[in-house]
Amino acid sequence: MLFRQLRRFIVFLLVIATFGLIFYQYIHFIEEPDLTEVPPPTALHPVVADKKDQLISQAADKGINVVITQDFRSIEEQDALYEKGRTAEGNIVTHAKGGESYHNFGLAIDFALMSVDGQVIWDMKYDGNGNSKEDWMEVVEIAKDLGFEWGGDWKQFKDYPHLQMDFGLSIRELQRGKRPPETE
Repeated sequence: MLFRQLRRFIVFLLVIATFGLIFYQYIHFIEEPDLTEVPPPTALHPVVADKKDQLISQAADKGINVVITQDFRSIEEQDALYEKGRTAEGNIVTHAKGGESYHNFGLAIDFALMSVDGQVIWDMKYDGNGNSKEDWMEVVEIAKDLGFEWGGDWKQFKDYPHLQMDFGLSIRELQRGKRPPETE
């Protein structure tokens, strides 16, 4: 008798959980904006642009010249970059197809350093300001203080020049039309 009641109770809980999950997915689906109603970004997000300028300025205060090598990237540009090392010449530089990168939503920048002789470099050991600290990591520290996430911290594909601000939004949410506020 007790076993039968316990079994009925477990079945009841499973039915309730199933309906709850279906209801949650239905509500979540309804709330997502339609991409046809939300225009895609065409430039760097204003907050990211401001933080980029602060990054360059604060690094310059430490004697480090930062060069932004990429910021907003169109879906077509992303697709072309994705093809490098696959169907186009060169090494693989990204695992993100068009629409799968924070660059495509104006929320990411890539940087390099300018050496004292004016060369753009990606040397993470370079100490151009002569303070016995790697300039690259000094820039990363400034960027993190400004709210950027660094691609060098990623577990899988390390993207050392990459900095992004996702504002708590996933790529899927951005693809569905959600956008961060224009101001902080």
